[in-house]
Amino acid sequence: MKFTCEKAQLVSAISVASRTVAQKSAISGLEGILVRAGVKVMLTGYNLETGITVSVDADVQENGACIMPARLFFDIVRKLPDDTVSIQVDENFKVSIKGGISSFTITALSADDYPELPDVDSEKGIRVPQCELKAMISGTIFAVSENQARPIHTGILFEVDNDSITSVAVDGYRLALRRYLPEQSLERTLKFVAPAAALKEVEKILGDTEDPATFYPGSKHILFTIGDATLVCRILEGEFLDWRRVLPQNNPVKLVGNVSRLTDSIERVGLVISEKLKSPVRCKFGDNSAEFRTISTIGEAYDVCPIAGDGKDLEIGFNCKYLLDALRAVPDSECTLEMINGLSPIVLNPTEGNRYSYMVLPVRLKAGE
Repeated sequence: MKFTCEKAQLVSAISVASRTVAQKSAISGLEGILVRAGVKVMLTGYNLETGITVSVDADVQENGACIMPARLFFDIVRKLPDDTVSIQVDENFKVSIKGGISSFTITALSADDYPELPDVDSEKGIRVPQCELKAMISGTIFAVSENQARPIHTGILFEVDNDSITSVAVDGYRLALRRYLPEQSLERTLKFVAPAAALKEVEKILGDTEDPATFYPGSKHILFTIGDATLVCRILEGEFLDWRRVLPQNNPVKLVGNVSRLTDSIERVGLVISEKLKSPVRCKFGDNSAEFRTISTIGEAYDVCPIAGDGKDLEIGFNCKYLLDALRAVPDSECTLEMINGLSPIVLNPTEGNRYSYMVLPVRLKAGE
């Protein structure tokens, strides 16, 4: 194998592919990066759960493949002094890496035993602007469950219908929902649950642009294509929570608040909350005001924030972190705070439309809290 390419592009590709290299594996090759030279140079990292392949434009003089030691390969190429990198691998898998006045010789592994990435049995992909897919992931992934007793909830549910794509995450204490409304009909109806670990890598690859990302949901795996990168991961099996049943609708108490002001107020009272005891935030919603109070072993805190509407003096306790996570995920400057009574969840919705919903379950307040 022999090729020449731009250093910057190769460094970027190694960095992305390295994210799914196995840390420890019975298959030693999975602890490295598969480098395959053909029409382009393809770099692959795979941990048997998630695989990433990145293509690099290169002048390929000789086709071939090998497995490079991931960390060493990255460090060498990153430190080369020239903008162009030349790589040559002989029949004994001795690798020559040259750039400018620097040269290295390292040992690679044969690519013969490297496992094939799963095939995805889907021919028709769904295209979404990268910024929108990124928002659907980042706006829900914080609410994914870490409880392996219900593996289906360690991922994000994606529901695709003709007019929208909805992403939902739940962990038993809160629910996060984001919705993308395409300009044209998708002409498809399907749903699947992708693992949060894989979606974190998808989120890192996605840009904040309108450039398209495409995903291909198959029966057991899903493939994402984003620019020069592709990521494949398994689809989680099981029955996801019926979120429509648990998300309260037509709530009688509806208030409008400034997201930044609400966040600041709750952050202030949260300063005296012990990470170990996690004392709740006592929220009292009155006429055009929201009062927040915390009492803990550290001390006491009180703050008030103006809101629009009558909260009917509802007093509810919430986990401070969960409430802040929801507020920080709201993409608007204002949102509605919706409740039924003093024992009901709080739901953050947009003042117009249905692009997101964030629900946080209440915490039962005790005397002295």
